[in-house]
Amino acid sequence: MRKLFGTDGIRGKVNHYPITAEVALRLGRSAAYVLRKEGRRNLILIGKDTRLSGYMLESALTSGICSMGMNVVLVGPVPTPGIAFLTRSMRCDAGIVISASHNPFDDNGIKFFSHDGYKLPDDVEAKIEDVLIKDLHDTVRPTGDQIGSVKRIEEASGRYIEMIKSTIPKGMDFEGLKVVVDCANGSAYRVTPTTLRELGAKVITINDKPDGTNINLGCGSLHMDKLSEAVVDHGAHIGIAHDGDADRTLFCDGYGRVVDGDQIMGLCARWMKTDGRLKGSTLVSTVMSNIGLERFLSRNGIRLIRTQVGDRYVAEEMIKGGYNLGGEQSGHIIFLDDNTTGDGPLTALKILAIMKMTGMPLWELVSPIELFPQVMVNVKIAHKRPLEDFPEIQAAIDNAQGKLKEGRILVRPSGTEPKVRVMMEGENEAQIKTLANDIADVIRKAMG
Repeated sequence: MRKLFGTDGIRGKVNHYPITAEVALRLGRSAAYVLRKEGRRNLILIGKDTRLSGYMLESALTSGICSMGMNVVLVGPVPTPGIAFLTRSMRCDAGIVISASHNPFDDNGIKFFSHDGYKLPDDVEAKIEDVLIKDLHDTVRPTGDQIGSVKRIEEASGRYIEMIKSTIPKGMDFEGLKVVVDCANGSAYRVTPTTLRELGAKVITINDKPDGTNINLGCGSLHMDKLSEAVVDHGAHIGIAHDGDADRTLFCDGYGRVVDGDQIMGLCARWMKTDGRLKGSTLVSTVMSNIGLERFLSRNGIRLIRTQVGDRYVAEEMIKGGYNLGGEQSGHIIFLDDNTTGDGPLTALKILAIMKMTGMPLWELVSPIELFPQVMVNVKIAHKRPLEDFPEIQAAIDNAQGKLKEGRILVRPSGTEPKVRVMMEGENEAQIKTLANDIADVIRKAMG
């Protein structure tokens, strides 16, 4: 089993193992050890979000990579999907994002994209981890002009903006639409407002002044209340909320009601199928997606394929099956014809384009997608161990399932945090809350 890489790179508290400058330097060396190839450009692109610790980790990674003879291009704060696009378009050998996504500012993380803009495959991450742990990178010490170089590109965000603008119908603008954008004080604090204004929308921004410590602080896609209030206060047509690295987007309709990723995927799937562009009449999502989404898709002749949690696994299934739409309930939406990973700003443009083409408000577009009540309980644990080691947990799950008339229970370890997540959905919200907490109590006693 891998010890450092989770479902979305390496993540943790800054200046605590493994998110330290020392590990970042060794990680840079290890990545270069695995990725460097004779006759290639040997160029790695590094971007980040707005966390204070991004400077420290950026410098350490850069030093490690250059010390192994690979070159680095720095692009500064750019959304994660922008890094995926730039890695591909600039013909880099890999891309690195320094971000902990939706986590607090004192967390950070490091995740990799391959040369084609997709998340680095598990087996390559495992090789990098093995090199790091065994210090195999210490066998290579280039000198003289064999050491790598560094350059910074200032217009990187502009390149990404032009790409996402090209994904909506030619000549379309958003004149007449009033939009509130919650930038989460993160990496899209300029990208999304700039893009929407260039397309003619009237844009009100909130949480768009990052100071290194306020990323995701009571704002963004995990805290939708402020956006809901702002949409109502300003009489806006729609609200858009990103997380810290802007690979996800959730929405509020004109009444301030939250529209989640399942509803967005359902809306986009039906629209693309009607337009003849939904490959295989299939949407790929995860085990977390609501039964209500599955029923809506079925009524519209669309198949739902579920994967394990993580947009990398959604993307892998899409590639394998030749599908072009997928995502997660949390708001990671992948339009594979346009970009290779969950893309918050791009998703925002797609939804506004559908509103513009139909002349319908968001609430009306998503109203046919009736979701079941769903609750999530996160249980902090002392150490990660397989749930199968605890028969009392399985017994609690079986007991709860027996009490549900119709619904689902999903209990899984988090891929990014020391937590076990208990998800339950069913017709009776009070019942599923009670049953989910019953399971959570057993987990706390067994693993807390």
